[in-house]
Amino acid sequence: MTHWKKILQNSVNSPTELAHHFDFNCSALEATNASFPMRINPYYLGLIQSVNDPLWRQAVPDPLELNDFVCIPDPLAEEDLSPVPNLVHKYPDRVLFLVTSECAMYCRFCTRKRKVGTPKMAITEESIEAGIHYIQKNKEIREVLLSGGDPLMLSDRKLDSLLCRIRAIPSVEVIRIGTRIPCTLPMRVTKELATMLKRHHPLYINTHFNHPRELTPQATEACTLLADAGIPLGCQTVLLKGVNDNAETLKKLFLGLLRMRVKPYYLFQGDLTRGTNHFRTHTRDGIEIMRDLIGTISGMAIPTFALDAPGGKGKIPLTPDYILNSTEQLTFHNYQGVLCSYPESGDPL
Repeated sequence: MTHWKKILQNSVNSPTELAHHFDFNCSALEATNASFPMRINPYYLGLIQSVNDPLWRQAVPDPLELNDFVCIPDPLAEEDLSPVPNLVHKYPDRVLFLVTSECAMYCRFCTRKRKVGTPKMAITEESIEAGIHYIQKNKEIREVLLSGGDPLMLSDRKLDSLLCRIRAIPSVEVIRIGTRIPCTLPMRVTKELATMLKRHHPLYINTHFNHPRELTPQATEACTLLADAGIPLGCQTVLLKGVNDNAETLKKLFLGLLRMRVKPYYLFQGDLTRGTNHFRTHTRDGIEIMRDLIGTISGMAIPTFALDAPGGKGKIPLTPDYILNSTEQLTFHNYQGVLCSYPESGDPL
């Protein structure tokens, strides 16, 4: 098997290079590529079937990225919530620790597209040291989420060292890794990596698949290695116009994830990230999709549909409204639209 780093070295990094594989007007994408970096590794490139298909839209620059006057560069106010560089402390008991600026593929809808893969995102030994020191100093932090970029872009040795240092902090109970590697470069997940990660339990991984065609045998093998190492796996899908904004596509995706031992965790409404407005759907579209899914597939396959509130205000669940009335009797519709009631207990509030 070709080493994952060798595969990455052969990535397509410009529209001109992509034109060797597909027939399209590459010059129309050059300005976008100059503003937001492009990287499509050979594995993911091989999954794209045609120009503008759901996987193409996730990977290939679009001129619409430069015509976005609605969204803002840092919609989740991560910079304002960073007490030290590359560490976001939004919730009292957990932090987001950005430990690398690179990804195996630069997704066009990325929340941090303003800086990931560019010199604007400077991850240094000094920033890592500052982050570790901040976590050590703040005893209320019980959970650390590693992100970036993609933490699995680090070598096994560097990632192991980082995990050891975090695990040695007495107040840290849980470590999470956010990674799209099982989807975009699954051969990075090796037996050696899984064995190393196993030493750092309790450790959780949330990965990121958006379309059923990403659920390949290679992706399945990667997730199997991680699951067999005792690592609970979740998936954070983003609702993307023209990619997965219909119930049938998401049904196939979520059921397929369960077969791969990955729990659908979140379905996110698109963030207000500049350069991504063409991907955003109306919130009512997502709520209706959830209404179509709830009750028709296993509850294990149903994620929470959520919006990450602008300004760093946190995640807000968005759910279909089934309740009609709540007094002495709770009156509601079930997933089939059937009128139901449930007798309440005790004094009404």
